[in-house]
Amino acid sequence: MTENALRRRALLGMPLAGLAAAVAAQAGPLTQRALAGAPAIRKVLPASWFIDYGTNAEMRWESVDPQRYRTPQARLFVRNHTATPTIDPADYRLRVFGDGLRDPVGRSFDLRELRRRFRTVEVTAVHECTGNGRSFFASQQRATVSGTPWTLGAVGTVTWQGVRLRDVLAAAGLRPDAVSIQATGLDAPYVDKGVDHGRVRRPFPVAKALDDALLAWGANGRPLLPDHGYPLRLVLPGWIGIASVKWLGSLEVATTELTSPWNTRWYNVDGPLTVNPVRSAWELPWAASLPAGRRVTLTGRSWSGAAPIARVDVSTDGGATWSRARLHPARGRGWTQWTHTWHRPAAGAHELLARATDAHGRSQPDVAAVNPNGYFFDAVVRHPVTVG
Repeated sequence: MTENALRRRALLGMPLAGLAAAVAAQAGPLTQRALAGAPAIRKVLPASWFIDYGTNAEMRWESVDPQRYRTPQARLFVRNHTATPTIDPADYRLRVFGDGLRDPVGRSFDLRELRRRFRTVEVTAVHECTGNGRSFFASQQRATVSGTPWTLGAVGTVTWQGVRLRDVLAAAGLRPDAVSIQATGLDAPYVDKGVDHGRVRRPFPVAKALDDALLAWGANGRPLLPDHGYPLRLVLPGWIGIASVKWLGSLEVATTELTSPWNTRWYNVDGPLTVNPVRSAWELPWAASLPAGRRVTLTGRSWSGAAPIARVDVSTDGGATWSRARLHPARGRGWTQWTHTWHRPAAGAHELLARATDAHGRSQPDVAAVNPNGYFFDAVVRHPVTVG
């Protein structure tokens, strides 16, 4: 049995007290957490791994190991609206209620029932912030947008462990005329410019819940870290990160369409945003230095919320000429890694471009559609390097 399989078996059979201890061990001792740099985030944020934005932290692409497919929780980006809460798993309950159930009062599930009553499943998928790539609106398109200036590190591929939401909804008595579910987190209410918007919450269709939605307690065979939703989070594969609500406290099931500020005021461009676009990133530091006159093997990753990546075209001369990159098989709904050989590059400044196309025919444009909050920058990124 592999190390990952052993770890997964241990996770799925671990009592609640053991889960809490495992999470504490992953998060590190208190002295380390105090040095994290972002008070709202509990895990350690080494400067070599992260760009620290206070309540948010971006994974540095230059820290990505090309030999490692999945993103460890220790390296995964963090997007918080307030601060990571402390939740005792022994007291935790998930409340499911609403007129979309046969009994609107609903019922609550503790972690033990979720783990013992329902079949455990694993889903490998890309997890990504809606604003990933936001900084390129300014640097490439000279557009002014608001929000955390992510480059391309607000993303990762994770294998989640948990139970299918559809199984839990069936046990709660889902009505056939239910259409919408509102997921609400247990983090503190979000206050912006003196206005209290309440706890982070966002609705999604029952159709998505019955398709591939997951209630996850683990990631990559280990318990969730506090910053990533411990003890339970929602996972909507392929959808924007805000839809996968962390520290899940309740699910309201309704026979009418539900709304919240997180699908009307924010994360909305001519309608609520759902499926993530196509993006690509070179596995290189920004403005990297490469040797001249030799064969250089370049690697990168591409991903799409809608479908597997079908092809990646790359350019080493700023877009004047293009060639096909060699794709490596994706795992589940994770990203696709790829390789390109650059033969005897000439000395000087160059721009590397990568354009991915998914199996649904969606491809990265040259220019992303501008919106005030800087969502969905999906244009081809012009990555500078120096050869010498």
